[in-house]
Amino acid sequence: MEITEHIASLSEEGRLLAAAAQQAGPGASVPTCPGWQIRHLLRHTGMVHRWAAGFVTEGYTTPHPDGGEPDLDGDELLDWFRAGHRHLVRSLEAAPADLECWTFMPAPSPLAFWSRRQLNETTVHRVDAESALGGPLTTVGADRAADGIDELLTGFHGRPKSRVRSSVPRTLRVRAVDTDAVWTVRISDAPPQTVRMTVPGGADGGDGGPGTEGGGDRVDCELSGTAEGLYLTLWNRLPLAAVTLRGDRSVTRLWTDNSAVTW
Repeated sequence: MEITEHIASLSEEGRLLAAAAQQAGPGASVPTCPGWQIRHLLRHTGMVHRWAAGFVTEGYTTPHPDGGEPDLDGDELLDWFRAGHRHLVRSLEAAPADLECWTFMPAPSPLAFWSRRQLNETTVHRVDAESALGGPLTTVGADRAADGIDELLTGFHGRPKSRVRSSVPRTLRVRAVDTDAVWTVRISDAPPQTVRMTVPGGADGGDGGPGTEGGGDRVDCELSGTAEGLYLTLWNRLPLAAVTLRGDRSVTRLWTDNSAVTW
């Protein structure tokens, strides 16, 4: 995806999040974030938006603390969230292509990093807000979802702080049937190592089971489904039943029990 696409999608996701939050009300429970209500979701996401915008507008080249969550509620909190979201979008739109600032995962450029990261941050929390309504979720397009899977697997869980570890090496395959994207995640006592492959017509698993992948290597477990289903499942926003699982279910437990990204 292009940076402009990330920013445009970020703009829309923030509007959808705010609309769902307003409809649900500040005291509504968020099923996908146990213990949270809509007010907690707005405070957290609004804080992250302002924190990210600070790197873009101020050009911080080292880690910088966030400003904390506000003691706001109701309409005042919703207005605060919307203002911070607009500021983030406008900051990214106005930023130069050669922006220099701190990032915490590999990316083609700092501007590409923050545009993508805040799009996925906002999309996942928009899903949280919509889950409080108990109705259907707004669709995430296949290309966007695949891009989000890539950030999660190769970015977040390529970092030393990933807790997805196993004393016995395991291999997980993730196959998006509506794209040509297939990821192979090697789990060990070190940070996971993920390789993305392009498999034309990526829906065909080849051997009908989890055993061999494109290069003939064995895998212990495969998750397959639409890119959107995989994206939200890997972010623990949908249950494993939303995708197809073949092979050793204990590999997926390694993921679901240890993959949560916390602030």
